[in-house]
Amino acid sequence: MEWNDVEIFLAIARHGTLGAAARSLGVTQPTMGRRLKVLEQALGQALFQRTADGFVLTDEGNAALAHAERMEEEALSLQRALSGQESRISGTLRLSSSDWFGTHMLTPIIAAFTQEHPLVTIELITDSRLLNLSRREADLAFRITPFKEPDVISRKLLHIDYGAYIAKGAKRPTVGDGAGFRLVTMDEAFGSLPDVAWLRRTFPKAEVAARSNNRDAQARLCAQGAGIAVLPKPLAKAYPDLQELRLPEPPPGRDTHVGYHRDLKRLTRLRKLLDLVIERLGKVEPHIASSSRR
Repeated sequence: MEWNDVEIFLAIARHGTLGAAARSLGVTQPTMGRRLKVLEQALGQALFQRTADGFVLTDEGNAALAHAERMEEEALSLQRALSGQESRISGTLRLSSSDWFGTHMLTPIIAAFTQEHPLVTIELITDSRLLNLSRREADLAFRITPFKEPDVISRKLLHIDYGAYIAKGAKRPTVGDGAGFRLVTMDEAFGSLPDVAWLRRTFPKAEVAARSNNRDAQARLCAQGAGIAVLPKPLAKAYPDLQELRLPEPPPGRDTHVGYHRDLKRLTRLRKLLDLVIERLGKVEPHIASSSRR
């Protein structure tokens, strides 16, 4: 196996087509196709599925990607050491988080990181699904539940307090009642979340005005007078037309956990981004817990 073939594999994985990958490396498209075939034959595995929209990584390709990126990292490190150049990291990082957390908590960090490391591209995927870290659907994931997958390194990042909110100037509801008021809450797919049960228990006579799995949508509905909503406090701060209800029992907060596949623990760009995330959001702990099975 030659490094040039691994470099071609990485280019196709990042660009999705032979043409774009060829242009990025300054070689011809037939050369890209020929060298990819040689690599797949050497490995005995198909690394890509050829589709009408381009090249999509197979399961084997996803497994090879992390190893190829570590090879690239070492090759670039060797080049820098031999040339005496200042270290400059490059490549792509794919982040996964909930909608509001990505928008309100991560984007300022991503902006700062990309200014410091202009050769790194960040892809932020805001999705309620738990993306598969082993298949590289995400490189770094932020979740409200602990990671249970094998071979994932994870840690609790921070605890987020939640509050109950109404539109500024609106009439305040009575705790334990709620008659005449309406609620803005999660959709039925997320009806088991602790804040949903708290909201119904605290205002049992209130009717539901709207449901959404999007916290920003809930906040906007609440700010426009649709009803009472339970929201993460960092999100609520972005909406000046909201006012928090001071209640004897506040709604339950949530922990946020961050995790990545152990194969990426030496990936420089991931380590540097994680360091910045912890610096901005988390309290540094003496160690990073791992859910890996040893």
